[in-house]
Amino acid sequence: MPLLNSIVSWVSIKRLNQIELFKKYPLEVQNETLLKLIYSAKNTEWGKKYNYLSISNYEQFKQNVPINTYEKLKPWVDRLRKGETNILWNTDIKWFAKSSGTTSSRSKYIPVSNDALESCHLRGGKDVIALYTKFFPGKNLLNGKALTIGGSQQINKYNNELFYGDLSAVLINNLPFWTNFITTPDKSIALLDEWEKKIELMAVNTINENVKNISGVPSWTMVLIKKIFEITGKNNLLDIWPNIELFVHGGVSFIPYREQFKKMIPSKEMNYMETYNASEGFFAIQDNPNSDDMLLMLDYGIFYEFVPINEIYKEQPKSYNLEEVEIGKNYAIIITTNGGLWRYMIGDTVKFTSKYPFKIKITGRTKHFINAFGEELIIDNAQEALRVACKRTNAAIREFTAAPIYMAKNQKGGHEWLIEFSKLPNNIEHFNEILDTTLKSVNSDYEAKRYKNISLDFPKIQIAKEGVFYKWLKIKGKLGGQHKIPRLSNQRTHIDELLELNKGKD
Repeated sequence: MPLLNSIVSWVSIKRLNQIELFKKYPLEVQNETLLKLIYSAKNTEWGKKYNYLSISNYEQFKQNVPINTYEKLKPWVDRLRKGETNILWNTDIKWFAKSSGTTSSRSKYIPVSNDALESCHLRGGKDVIALYTKFFPGKNLLNGKALTIGGSQQINKYNNELFYGDLSAVLINNLPFWTNFITTPDKSIALLDEWEKKIELMAVNTINENVKNISGVPSWTMVLIKKIFEITGKNNLLDIWPNIELFVHGGVSFIPYREQFKKMIPSKEMNYMETYNASEGFFAIQDNPNSDDMLLMLDYGIFYEFVPINEIYKEQPKSYNLEEVEIGKNYAIIITTNGGLWRYMIGDTVKFTSKYPFKIKITGRTKHFINAFGEELIIDNAQEALRVACKRTNAAIREFTAAPIYMAKNQKGGHEWLIEFSKLPNNIEHFNEILDTTLKSVNSDYEAKRYKNISLDFPKIQIAKEGVFYKWLKIKGKLGGQHKIPRLSNQRTHIDELLELNKGKD
């Protein structure tokens, strides 16, 4: 291991210099990225259709190529899944990251090229280590095991030479050989398709390992930790993994889970890093533990554009590159990647907290909001209000969702919240008052609609029984991996199903 440590240390130092370079010259790096992507794809079927040979700058790119959703790209992706080549990208595509999202039962199959694997997804994982050791130079993650709570792998039904699975499964299959020495559990367990069996086996097979860091979605990581507590009879993770020092999280906001993790891992030496990665690419890393924003990674073979929220549903929305964005404004992200996604709207919204360097916070999803009465409530608002309410009422939340209560003849409009608490508030009425007051303070549209209860009534909170959200995901066939609870919805489909389950017997 000393040789491996030396190699990783040398690579990390070199990489940190490269990161400093794109922080210093972000616009130049992004422009170069765009031109490289266009050049690489100029002779693909897509490149010929949109005349890539005529494109030499960003404005021409915008004029030639439309903004796309998965539905628009799906016919092209389906051809790739059947084994056709040179369609969206100039190299063969052997892997597809399966992503079903939170609201759709229909799966998406995101093409993952070798270029995307090497210079984006895998580089992102290495950069987490590099940035962590920069801020904690005395730490050495390679002296123990890394535990990744990932998804599953399946054979592509169209072609047995092509594979698909959750992104984490794709990555596990493509990690360099030396990572076998520092990862746990064995690949045969990590890639199991049956989630509940996998959690059981992961717990049994890792409790005697020297685990130093965990990577995963907070909600599913908690499921594993609880299973480990159940097996060992412990309630402190340090009794099982005394050297644990880092949790790399992403997928959902860590705000509702932070205090619960601190109780399960009561150590001042424990650190947390947020990453922003998805099936479509690895986008940002929390590069400073003292700040909750993330550094946008600009040299991963991804070109970024941003569409203001009020533009996203227009036929021809305005889009901006990094040079044109404003701090504090909500944008939908548009990406062009070295996996063959062209001006692709991934469905996430962010706001910039800094320029030079460019840093972001995730604010929500383009489809996950409540705007039934003009209140324009986004996930960022909801999470902040719940954080304040929990802090002031000594509560902790495991899961939540919210949806509108539609106006009726004798009923005002409002919002209904279904919340599964891991620790109940000391006063639920006070919790609700704080939630409402905080929402007013962070969202002027909500405040205006709540004025004297004229168009929007006081929030209605329903307390969920333990395990209701887990049961709902299990019924939907969405246990594990990247699957998440839809936090906000403008329709009542999800919350009505959950409320019906909540009425059932334990």
